[in-house]
Parts: sequence; C-alpha cells; structure tokens
Amino acid sequence: MVIGCGNLLRGDDGVGPVLVRHLWERGVPDGAKLVDGGTAGMDVAFQMRGAGRVVIIDAAATGSAPGTVFRVPGEEFAELPPLQGLHTHSFRWDHAIAFARWALAEDCPSDITVFLVEVAGVEMGAELSAPVAAAMEQVIDVVERDFLAPLRPAGHAAATVEFTADGYLRLDAALAAARFPSDAVTAVVRDGTFWLIPLRGPRSGGLLLKQRNPAGDRSVLVSELLRETSLQGVFQAFWDDDHAALRIPVSGDEERER
Repeated sequence: MVIGCGNLLRGDDGVGPVLVRHLWERGVPDGAKLVDGGTAGMDVAFQMRGAGRVVIIDAAATGSAPGTVFRVPGEEFAELPPLQGLHTHSFRWDHAIAFARWALAEDCPSDITVFLVEVAGVEMGAELSAPVAAAMEQVIDVVERDFLAPLRPAGHAAATVEFTADGYLRLDAALAAARFPSDAVTAVVRDGTFWLIPLRGPRSGGLLLKQRNPAGDRSVLVSELLRETSLQGVFQAFWDDDHAALRIPVSGDEERER
C-alpha cells in the first residue's frame, strides 16, 4: 500500500497526493493499492489494516534545503505522540502509525517506510516548486524499484504481437502488463521497424491500449501509421532496453510468423 499524505491546495504540501496520482498513471500492479491520504490521519491508520507493506509519502519542514528527501523506517514512529488536545484536524500520519499499532493490533503492518520531502513553500493555490517536483520523481523511482516492480509480471525479451485486419495492434495480457502498465503508448514506423513506446500515463498524450477480451489482452488502433503498408498477421517482437520500447521488425531479415 502506498499512501500519499498532504493538502493538494497548499503547494508543496501536496507532494504526497500528487505522487500517488503519478504512480496511478504508470499502472498499479496486482497486489498493490494506492491511497490519497489527504490530511485525514485517522483514515490513514485504518487504511493500513491488513497490508503487508506500507509506504507513506508526505511533506516536511525541517529547515533543510527544499527537495531534500528523508527515508525513515516506520519503527522511528513506534511510540504514540502526545494525545493531549488531539482532534481530527491535528491527527497526522505520524499519529496514524502509532495509533494503528494500538488500534489494529495484529492487523497493523510491521513493514512501514516513510518518505519525507522538504518543502519550499506551502502557499494556498500554488503548484509544486521545482525542487520538490524533482524530488518527487526521485521518490517515484525508488518506490517503483523497491516496492512495485517486484509485483509486476516479468517481461520476456521476445514475444509475439498481431496486426489485425481492422488496423489494430494486439498484445497479450502478460506483455501489456509487464511493459505497458499505464496503457498509454506512442508508436512510430522507421526503417522497416514498428516501435511501440510506453508513456507514463494518459496526461502524456499518445494512444491508449484498450482491453480486447476478458483475458486482459490489449489492442491499440494503429491504422493511421500503416497507410503506406499493409501489415496483417503475427510478428515477432523484441523488448529493446536501450530505447525502452517494443521493437517489431516488419521487413528485413528477422523472421515473421504467419
């Protein structure tokens, strides 16, 4: 479970919820859940019930340089903060961790990691500042690498795809989930090769992979790119790490399956 805490209306204080939205656009693997915790600390406590691992992201104001990222084990917040005068408006995520240990007992996760991003400003209505936006991308990369990537299906170097008679490119469910989790792509044909390139999410524009059948296969309309050629049938496809894209030779020496 990945929980982004903070106030979207107050500039850098919204880094947690904004980060969760970016992760959602990249695609959520089976076994993971994303939560916009907002400013409701008590809700965060109960959202954690039964989760195996929890990641919490929030803003910090420690006086450090804006954009500084702190990675803190949840054990650092094991002791319940003082409750005198505590009410729902002052119930923060650090209260949530300690409260969850008390209220959820055995259902409280034992593996909790907190990422704090130092703010530059929390003015009402402001966007994320440049240093905090850059730090958010760093945290996204770490969360993806350490927590989400192990949940994604393994992507094999070679696969097969199908160009259909009605102008679609079809990918099987495993290939789509492993290489195109956000369902947003762009495509280009160059020098006898069809390239399918994953995007971070629909906000990046591009084309959308749509569900083709109950098995989870995906298809994308590519007829606009194929006006000068007639592609139909099953082709070998190869994941190209250097270009982070699916390479589909459509002419040349590499074998086409029929």
